Amino acid sequence: MRSHKKILSLKQLPERKQRGRVDRDSVMFPVAPTLTELPADYSIWLTELKQRIQHERLRVILASNSAMVLLYWDIGQRILEKQNIQGWGTKIIDRLSADLHKTFPEMKGLSPRNLKYMRAFASAWPERAIVQQAVAQLTWSHNIILLDKLKTPEERLWYITKAYEHGWSRNILAMQIETQAHLRFGKAQNNFITTLPPDDSDMAVQIFKDPYLFDFLGTDAPRREAELEHGLMLHIQKFLLELGQGFAFIGQQVHLELGDQDYYADLLFYHLKLRCYVVIELKAGAFEPGDGAQLGMYMHAVDNLLRHPDDKPTIGLLLVREKNRVLVEYALGNSRQPISVAEWETQLTQSLPDNLRGSLPTIEEIEAELSNEGAIN
Repeated sequence: MRSHKKILSLKQLPERKQRGRVDRDSVMFPVAPTLTELPADYSIWLTELKQRIQHERLRVILASNSAMVLLYWDIGQRILEKQNIQGWGTKIIDRLSADLHKTFPEMKGLSPRNLKYMRAFASAWPERAIVQQAVAQLTWSHNIILLDKLKTPEERLWYITKAYEHGWSRNILAMQIETQAHLRFGKAQNNFITTLPPDDSDMAVQIFKDPYLFDFLGTDAPRREAELEHGLMLHIQKFLLELGQGFAFIGQQVHLELGDQDYYADLLFYHLKLRCYVVIELKAGAFEPGDGAQLGMYMHAVDNLLRHPDDKPTIGLLLVREKNRVLVEYALGNSRQPISVAEWETQLTQSLPDNLRGSLPTIEEIEAELSNEGAIN
């Protein structure tokens, strides 16, 4: 029950003022009850109400964005109709921009350049239903990037889905397009189908990619695992971005005591959607079958030493400089643990023509050659 202070009539106030006896206790005003006076479930109810308000505020913002994108599609569609059907020239856009600005001076986005984007937007998406269901879920600036950088509706829809799912900013979207994420996501070799439940397997397949691009390491590719690990840790934010949404960094060179011996896993992460640990082993050279066995041992140790009962089985990711797909397939086929094998690349290897990448000598071959020359001398 709301409590109230003592009430004074309007006639009494001047008299008390004259005697200098008016104070805050003499005037009635609402006072919020203390926590002890509130119902027991008030705090829970308040939290739910706050979440509801926050959800509705976000919905209104998203709805406003969708409405604007659909409006731009409508404008672009009407421009297309006049130019394609009635043969109106391109100068009509400049005139239209001036007339719309005169009528709606406070409205942004009515420049000739943006009106041309609206026309291109309507041309790229002829069906309004697709725009309403998927395309309008992204901001207008996202859609401009899709128009500028992609040519096919299939590729655009792929990036629309991923951008909405992962909450990519326009800069992240541009970067993902430039690195051809649609050709890398879900491409890593793995044995998830035989080692994970169907739902977890489908999700894990889409999370891991091949190859991983480590442009931030520069053009001088690391020659040792320690150098590679050091470079990734120096650029941990960019490394996490390349891994993708959901990866939480736990530590590097994680100590695992097995029997009387000490072992150290290169990198340990936890994936928030998969609800499991992810052990990452780094190799500066080509894939070898024994690499999978070593990674499997670390995964088993993490399951025994770190895994919570609510966590799902640990997943392993082996990052190698290069791999033979047939050899990887045979190696993973014998494993009962969920492991993915992918290559990593730097700016140097990306810039090389495809027909030259395989013809260049490996690090091991160069070192062997140098060793042989030293022995002759």
